[in-house]
Amino acid sequence: MRLHCIVEDVDTARVAVEGGATVIQLRLKDIPTLAVVEVGRPIAALCRKSNVSFVVNDDVEAALALNADGVHLGRGDEGKELAQAAGLMLGISATSIYEAIAAVEQGATYIGAGPIWDTPTKPDASSPIGLDGLAAICEAVKVPVVAIGGVDVSNARDCIAAGATGVAVVRASKDAREVRAAVDAAKTF
Repeated sequence: MRLHCIVEDVDTARVAVEGGATVIQLRLKDIPTLAVVEVGRPIAALCRKSNVSFVVNDDVEAALALNADGVHLGRGDEGKELAQAAGLMLGISATSIYEAIAAVEQGATYIGAGPIWDTPTKPDASSPIGLDGLAAICEAVKVPVVAIGGVDVSNARDCIAAGATGVAVVRASKDAREVRAAVDAAKTF
């Protein structure tokens, strides 16, 4: 859970795995399940070979078809019950302590908290919650919390210091080695 790298292709996944990613999350928006499965096959194989957890974003059916370790769903996404019944790791997004508590009640095994800061990769994201919002979520739930949104090598350590178990990066996936070093350095706090 220390470093989730959110990717759209196998080349980025490979760089992230080589850099120390502990989770690869395949995020492909608005495409059919069969297309997600096609793109995901080599990424799933890479993750299995490298002993890195593999999570599919927003598509429980694709996660099952790919024999993924987990699925990450938004607060309003369907499939939470199916994911739980299949024994998948279930991540749910939260922007507040109330949403995080509700996510745990819905079966979340981890929370994706954020956005922490503004992020160009998700223009429709909620307003940033900042480090104080992250800390509040971390205190409110007993499951691991992964910080997301504007996270990179310059601020990953701050997220861990605020109580997050790990960080999730999109743009910084190519810098996985440096982000992982920053996250691991935060253990010394």
